[in-house]
This record gives sequence, C-alpha cells and structure tokens, in this order.
Amino acid sequence: MFTSVLIANRGEIACRVIRTCQAQGIRAIAVYSDADANALHVRLADAAYNIGPAPARDSYLNIAAIVLAARKAHAQAIHPGYGFLAENAVFAEAVTRAGFTFIGPGADALGKMGRKTAARDLMRAAGVPVVPGFHPAHDTSNAVFQAAALDIGFPVLIKAAAGGGGKGMRLAQNGDDFEALLGAARREALAAFGDDTVYLERCIARPRHIEFQIFGDGFGQVIHLNERECSIQRRHQKVVEETPSPFLTPALRAQMAASAVAAARAVGYVNAGTVEFIVDPGGAFYFLEMNTRLQVEHPITELTTGVDLVALQLAIAAGEPLPEALLEGAPSHGHAIECRVCAEDAANGFLPATGVIAAYREPEGEGIRVDSGVARGDEIGLRYDALLAKLIVHAPTRAAAIEKMTFALDNFVIEGLVTNLAFLREVITHPAFAAGETTTDFIDRHFGGEPAAGATQTITADPTAAIRNPWQIADGYRIGAAAPRAASTRAPTARNTAPLPAHPPARASQIVSPMPGLVVDVPATLGARVARGATLVVLEAMKMEYRLVAPADGIVNRIGCAKGETVQRGQILIELGLENS
Repeated sequence: MFTSVLIANRGEIACRVIRTCQAQGIRAIAVYSDADANALHVRLADAAYNIGPAPARDSYLNIAAIVLAARKAHAQAIHPGYGFLAENAVFAEAVTRAGFTFIGPGADALGKMGRKTAARDLMRAAGVPVVPGFHPAHDTSNAVFQAAALDIGFPVLIKAAAGGGGKGMRLAQNGDDFEALLGAARREALAAFGDDTVYLERCIARPRHIEFQIFGDGFGQVIHLNERECSIQRRHQKVVEETPSPFLTPALRAQMAASAVAAARAVGYVNAGTVEFIVDPGGAFYFLEMNTRLQVEHPITELTTGVDLVALQLAIAAGEPLPEALLEGAPSHGHAIECRVCAEDAANGFLPATGVIAAYREPEGEGIRVDSGVARGDEIGLRYDALLAKLIVHAPTRAAAIEKMTFALDNFVIEGLVTNLAFLREVITHPAFAAGETTTDFIDRHFGGEPAAGATQTITADPTAAIRNPWQIADGYRIGAAAPRAASTRAPTARNTAPLPAHPPARASQIVSPMPGLVVDVPATLGARVARGATLVVLEAMKMEYRLVAPADGIVNRIGCAKGETVQRGQILIELGLENS
C-alpha cells in the first residue's frame, strides 16, 4: 500500500479522499489555488502545495503544476477525485510518465471511455444499446451540427465530449436558438474540462437516469456494486440520488448490471467507474456514458454495501485483486439517499449564491453521514462548483430513509448565504417522490424549476423590481425565520422577478446583475434597438452560464459592463429605453 498520496482536487471530494488516506495511515497531500489557500481540504491535509491562480485553467487544470507538486511532496500516487482532470487521459499519462501511480483507470481506458463520443462508438460495437446521436470526425462547423440536429429530430441534447456532471450541456427544443446554445455549450465545456468538443444526442422523453457502480482489477476481474438512481436533476445535474432504484425489477436490474459489466470488460477496465443508462418509461435502456472515476454519489453505495470505495480504489491501484467476497456478488443492505447541498437559490431559478458561512452545523444521528468541503468562516466564491456538502442517510427501508433525510435536512444549519436545503426538503417530502415517480423532469413537472429549453439559463429582469434580498425574507432557510421552512421554494422559476405587463409604458429600464459573476459576452451594442427576449449580457458563475434578456422592446441607452469583467449582485449592467407596444 502507498505511504503518500496527492489529491489533485479541491472541496468535498478532496476532504473525502484525505479522510480515507489518513484512516489507513497514508500521508495525504493537498493542492490548492490562490483562492483556496485557507480551504478545508488544505487544513485537513498532512501537507499542501499551491498550484497557481484562482482560475481552474491556471491551477486545478494545470497538469504541469500538479505533477511538480507531487514531486515536491515525494508522493507515490495521485488521486484525481472527480471533475477537473479526473477523466483526462493526457493527465493520467503524464502522471504515469512522471513515475507516480494514477489512482484510476489507465490512459487507454480513459481515452476510450472518458471521451463520451469514443465511448458511444465502442459500446455500439459491443452490442450495448446507445441513444441515437451525432459527432463529426472532422468538420465541426455550426452548419454541420445544425444539419445533424435536424436529421436526429428535435429536441436534441448538446453535450461536452470531455466531461459530465451537466457541464457543457444544453437542450435545444428546436432550431431557433440552436447556434447560440451550441456556442454556450462549447464555452462551458472549455471552462470546465479544457476542451470545447461537443456532440449531439436525441432527447428521450421522461426517462430515468440509472447508473451502475463497477470495479475492475489488474487481473481481468470486473464486478458491479449495484445501481444508483439519479433522476432528480436540475440543469442536467443530479440533485438527489438513491439506491436501490424504486423502478427496477429484479430481471431488469440483472440485465442492466450485465450490460454495465460487459461495457467495462470491453475496455479492460481497472479501478472505479460508473456506467450510466437512460431508461424510458417502458423499461428500455440505453448507454448514456461511462464516468471513468469515482462519482459524487458514491456514498450511498458505500452505506448499502459496506464497502469503502476510496479504500478499494487505493488497493486496486496498489496492485491488489478484488476481494473474493465481492466476486461472489454485490451485497445490498437497506436503502440510502443522498442530497447535494449547494450554494444556490432554488426559489430564484437556481441561481448560484456567494457569501461567507456565518454558522455551520451538521445533523447527527444513527444512519446520517455528511461529506463536506466547508466549515464556518469559509468564503464561497464564483470560481468553482456550488456543491458545499453531501447529506447521506441509510435506513432499513425507503420510507424510513425518506423520514430520516427529512429529519437531517431540518437539522442542517448553514447561515450567511442562500442554500438549497429548503428546496431539498420539498423534493424529499413530495408525494411523487414517496411514490417513486422519479424521472429526470421531476423538478420541471412539480416545481417549474427548469428553463423550458434547458438552455443557458435565461433571466428576464423587471425594471420595477428590486433585487431579491434573501436575508429580508422569512423563508425558513435561516434560524429564526417566521414563515414555514419551504415558503419560498414552491414553484422556482427561470425568471428572477415577475413578468412585465403586456403593454409596458415608455420608461427607462435598468438591467441589474442577479448574482456575482463573470461577464463572458455582451451582445448588446450602444444605441441598438432590441426586441423583447433578446440577449443583452451573458454571465458565468460556478461554471454555469446565464443570459440576461430584454424585458421588452427598447433601445440600449447605456452599457455598464464589459467582457471579462467581474460584476456584483445588484450592479447595473444595461440601461434600456423601453418602448410602448
């Protein structure tokens, strides 16, 4: 076994890996950007090394800096966590070439499966059903993609080839905004994964998202550790996960598990991975992608199987075979649910939130686990993912797990910034969730929380409304609020205020930023006449893009921001002269 491991990541997953390393007597080494100098994962580690400025491309995506830190720390192995470089074959090869052990699959498997387009081709050849789609070999022009989308048939998904987690993904309902969505997906993919390659995939109506945890060792043995249902999503990112799935029959579970193992065998897979499927209402399933890394939701598998997946990763990377007990079949005990606690405003279109954590207290009790990357006093900024912590519960039955999760959410205290805790409680206690009716449009159907096109989020500003201040609203997300806990979480919407009247009077409109963010584009030009719904400014926050659009027809009288500028919540970005209509 290794004596020292460098964790090439940040936040919750870095803390998670550090804890298992230290429990096994392994020296845990952290890396950090300038923005993370005082982060929790740095404080927990046995040693920590700065790898560059705050932007991810200059630090957590900087392969040379990470390898240099591993040399300085005299590390034996590098664990990539999830996100950033976790599925990057170039990184895995650089780690190995530098003389370190990469805790994950080899560069060959990463190249084949970590790149979603190559994985689709490989699975199709192996006989695994694949969702119809398109990825060009050479010509990547907008016109080629537009023609392919028409051929596939709308709605289509635009997806990042080099990553997952909802980053670089857009849903095009028709051809009207396709080119704009394609550009947004490419920019977001580049920011998240350092690669702007995208592909198209047919959108399956009202599916479930069900994945299987797989493990392979260096001796040709491959197993699965049961499924996880991850259908509760917003912006194509998972919000709530559970195991076992309330939908699968024993026969369908066995069929999908066999396909997952076959997918892993097709590439000689080693270490932890996840084979993800889309399942339609009739039970037909299609290969979606293979995540060649540890998943965010891995704790629910740990609680139902009793297997520490990070410890198993370390053992496999050190050359050990899979345990005999696991070769005989995956254990499964009870039911587990995970909720992702994020810095975001569910009542305001899931806009990201920033601030300093003024108070932080995790719930406690039998069967309750919190994997966190933050603590009291930590500042939550714009640079990285909005995930603060993962709340996981385990109980003998699904009903008992729901009850325990409700208790845990009620007793999780985070003050100083807006979180989705109240919204998560709304989801968990919803009758449709209790009934197991968990399709990927769950939030859309029951809360109205997704933009209709699933696109770069569109925010329509009402010039007569002030920016919403969550600290002035008794919505129950903070201690001492007078209103019911979930008062502000019903019917979250993609708009940040009420829509304009049908015939607004001529007046000036100040378009203000609904959040702190980075200006990535300013399509508006001074003096130009714009139509209602026209994009004026595109903001980026926590790796996601948001469009601010005109609330009515008008003329651009003033532009108060520029591309590349960081803006604050409430800052005036555009002034319009609105016209009578």
